[in-house]
Amino acid sequence: MPTRFRRTRAGVSVTFDVDEAGLLSRLIDELLELLDDSDAPTVEEDPLARSVGIGTASKLPGDPALARLFPDAYADDPEGAAEFRRYTEAGLREGKRADARAVQVGLAQAGGKQLLDPELAQAWLRTLNDLRLTIGTRLEVTQDMDEASFDSWADEDPRKPVFAVYSWLGWLQEMLVRSLW
Repeated sequence: MPTRFRRTRAGVSVTFDVDEAGLLSRLIDELLELLDDSDAPTVEEDPLARSVGIGTASKLPGDPALARLFPDAYADDPEGAAEFRRYTEAGLREGKRADARAVQVGLAQAGGKQLLDPELAQAWLRTLNDLRLTIGTRLEVTQDMDEASFDSWADEDPRKPVFAVYSWLGWLQEMLVRSLW
């Protein structure tokens, strides 16, 4: 049975076949690994700073995918961007991990079918977006590219199946958004 999202009175029903659920779960594993990188910034050691989630990060992450997930807030103000990052990145990172885990737990428990309440549906949207941003960055997707750009890739190009996954994630996002309307 193909993936489908359907709005019900209780929320959004989502159905995956076993292969789709397995692929999405593996992608989420990779996203969590990226977000849990040992080089990730930590929360400040000061108890007061730690209590409000102030972190130690002050520079744009070196990994392009992480830089896309956590861009600088102020492109023309490096000092302001560093300060903003200190106050936000640790919390944003934890939020992305929590969303990804919620999606993954649901996939594992539901055996490919589950009901998404509004809060969980938003976690799904954010996680699908993070997956697409990460894969799109790895593929070097730009706004100027269109389907023809990817159709010109040779069949043996290793990026081609990855682009198929990127497209599928976009389709999932679109179907979920439509079901939420």
